[in-house]
This record gives sequence, structure tokens and C-alpha cells, in this order.
Amino acid sequence: MQETILILDFGSQYTQLIARRVRELNVYCEIHPYNKIPEITKHIKGVILSGSPFSVRNPDAPNPDLSAFKGKLPLLGVCYGAQLMAHKFGGEVQASEHREYGRANLSYVNTANPLFKNISNNSQVWMSHADTITRIPDNYEIISSTRDVKYAGYQILGEQTYGIQFHPEVYHSLEGEILLKNFVVNICHCSQNWTADSFVETTVADLKQKLGNDKVVLGLSGGVDSSVAAVLLHKAIGKNLYCIFVDNGLLRKDEFESVLDSYKHMGLNVKGVNAKDLFYSALAGVTDPEKKRKAIGKIFIDVFDTESKRIEDVKWLAQGTIYPDIIESISVKGPSATIKSHHNVGGLPDYMKLKVVEPLKTLFKDEVRRVGKTLNIDDAILSRHPFPGPGLAIRILGDITAEKVRIIQEVDAIFINNLKADNLYKEVWQAGAIFLPVQSVGVMGDERTYENAVALRAVTSTDGMTADWCHLPYEFLGKVSNEIINKVKGINRVVYDISSKPPATIEWE
Repeated sequence: MQETILILDFGSQYTQLIARRVRELNVYCEIHPYNKIPEITKHIKGVILSGSPFSVRNPDAPNPDLSAFKGKLPLLGVCYGAQLMAHKFGGEVQASEHREYGRANLSYVNTANPLFKNISNNSQVWMSHADTITRIPDNYEIISSTRDVKYAGYQILGEQTYGIQFHPEVYHSLEGEILLKNFVVNICHCSQNWTADSFVETTVADLKQKLGNDKVVLGLSGGVDSSVAAVLLHKAIGKNLYCIFVDNGLLRKDEFESVLDSYKHMGLNVKGVNAKDLFYSALAGVTDPEKKRKAIGKIFIDVFDTESKRIEDVKWLAQGTIYPDIIESISVKGPSATIKSHHNVGGLPDYMKLKVVEPLKTLFKDEVRRVGKTLNIDDAILSRHPFPGPGLAIRILGDITAEKVRIIQEVDAIFINNLKADNLYKEVWQAGAIFLPVQSVGVMGDERTYENAVALRAVTSTDGMTADWCHLPYEFLGKVSNEIINKVKGINRVVYDISSKPPATIEWE
């Protein structure tokens, strides 16, 4: 079994960041809700308790039983996690006179303590808490302080149990990576052998054992996740992998043909299915975003089911599910609130009678790309921006028509091609165009026009969980706007979206 750091999630917005920082150390970790603690097996080398929006003083606050690992394995409480262990075992936590949020500096550091080895005195850290520890139990030792926070860090004497009231996982904690490495490598003794190469080796071996000579069907999308999943499976089971690429009429311009061609060059067994008319019929007159998604999902499953039944004795359905899909579907209070129903998690209808295999379900998006590079997948596929499962249907606000799809495909192609031509494409996490349900007055030549408006959207991100709008050069935006208005019949106005996530989402629907 893979060496693992267990991260218990108490609902912090930073929990995924902890996981990412641990994995950057080439150490595997998993996030589990605090109320669904897995069995503590010998491959778990240490435990991290996350922050939380809760107060430990609240009677309804998370208060799990820590006895399965406290004092037995290295344990690090971050923010709420530190306050929980102080509060639970005889210390005191009170509401701070003022919310401690933002940059602070460590005025005292016990560098002899293994958690703070090589941490500088006066090191900048990031605070984000309303409560603060005002007294620690007698067997707790202070190992760091700031000017305002006496108990910024502690260790329980006789245990490898630590608590810190700051967040080492955020970039503003300038030596946070050193602290996490101290915990994960020096205290938990993880060997840092979880790499893209090792992932491929162990995953292919596991897939061979799990699937044997069974046939597997996979729905390809042309995106990074399904492509990497396909190559991993192909490496494991070869000709027993059957790929289906469905043209729903909502792909980017010329994408169906170009993606099919690229897959053939990769040696994959792929069948392309033109189902545009089925999707357009199902979407006729539908304007609600969630109804669009469900209509598209239903038709896709119908088409996919029909095609998969043409392959004899298929036992498995492969999906390109990745770790954020899993995390977003399970929260510390059970299933998270539905934002959009487009993840692969739990979407398989009973009548398909196929077992599911998800070779990428433990990876973040950037890790999927690193695995793809190890598999020698073409950079043109690996560097592709994420594209929504429902395609352009959720980039056309309002009802869907073939003419609107044509218009947004043309606009999107101009935008994306210019990003590539100006070497901006790889600086952007995701980009696209949105067809707006508004018309505006314009002038072309000597004529007055009353035509459609489109919005351009480009964001920067690491994993899509948060995103900032991309500060593209004005000259670039001006050039793209001019080309769209001159070349795409039906558009006379272009706007640029400068909203970040949160509070906005990356897509408009």
C-alpha cells in the first residue's frame, strides 16, 4: 500500500491546499470528512486536522474521537485543529477581541523543535481565525508565538502531536513549505516516492489485476482527463479498451474531426458517433441551465448505452473522474450543495449494469497533466483548457439553436486561435466565449444594426476550485473584438468578463 498522510476535513476553504502542498513533496495524501474517519492502517504515516469555519466553543462544532491516532501517529492540527486539541484536552479557547486575519510574524520560534527546524525567527505566517487559544494544558509546550498570539504553535510533551494557529499551506506563509516538509518527511518519515512515474507504474499494475481480460468502454471528450485515462487503460489492457467519442453538436469548431484524428495517431480504438440532431431536438426551447445539463446527460447516456451494447461482453465503464470531483461531492456535512450537476460522480444509471473504473480519481488536474507527460501524450492535448461536459450549451444563455451554436463556435475559434498566436494560451487556465441573450444597437458602414452581444471569459487558476480573471493586454482584446465583429455575422458587440471565482463561477451557467 502507498504511504499516506490522512487529512481530516473540518470544512476549511484551505483543506485542498493542504493536500496540494503535501503532494508537492511527492507524498500521497487523502482528504476525508472528520465524521467519516477511515480505518487507521499501517500505511497511514501521519494525520493533519484542517481548519474550519466552526468555533470549538459551539456545542454543535465538530468533535471527533481522535483516540485511534492521537499519541500513536504524528498529528498536526492546523488552526481549528489546534484549537480543538487545546479545548478538548483541558486548555481554553475564547473569542478573540479582534479577528486575527492576515499576515503576522513569528516573534518566537523554537528551532530545536522538529516541526520548526530551519524556520526563521520573524518568519511571515498567515492567520485566519476568530477564536484564539488563551490557555494550553499543562503537558503542552509553546513552540512558536507572534506578537498577538502567544500560542501560535505547541507540542504535547511525550507525543508527536502538534498544533499551529496559522496556515502553512497558503503562499502568504513564506516558510510554510518548510514546516510541512518537517512534519511529513522528518516527523512522519514519508519517503517522498509518490511521483508521476510511480503512479503510472502502480496504476497500470492495479488495472491489469482488477480488469484482467474484461472489456472496458470509455467515453472520450477530447479533454485532458479522459485522454490520460484512456492511455493508462490502453497501457494496461490494450485492445480490450473501446473508446466512444460522441459529437453532441456542442463542441468547439471542427473539434470532432481534429480530436478523432489525434486519437488515431495515439493508437487508441475510437469510434466517433454523430448525434447532433438528437441533442438539438432534446434542447429545443430549453432555457434553464440545470434542465439543459440534464437533457444533455440523458441523451449522452442513451447514445453511449446504445453504442456500448454493440460491443459484446463489456463489463466496465471507465470515467475520467478526478479528485476535485470526488471532494466536491462529499462534504463534512454529507453531500455538498449542488452547484452544477456535471461531475462524473454517481451519475451512472442502474440499467447500464456496468462496473465503474476511475484510474484518475486520486489526482488533481495538474497531477493528471504530469502523468500524461510521463505517458508521452501530445502536449496539444495535455495543454488543452478545461471544457464543460455540456459543451457550448452552457455558454449560450437561453435556448439552443444550430445558428447560435455556429455563431459561438466562430467567436470561440477566433478568441482561442488568437490566444495561441500571441503565446497567451498557456498563461490562461480556461477561456471561452458566451452568447448573451441581449441585442444592442450598432453601426456598420452607413447602416444601423440591432444584433447580438458576446462576452469573452479568460481565467487563471491552479485547479479550477478558485480562479481570477485574466489580465489580458488591452491591445489583444481590442484586436480580438475587432476580428469577431468584422468576421462573425450576427455579432456587433463584445464585452470582457472581469469576475473572479468566488463569488462568480468560471462558466456563466
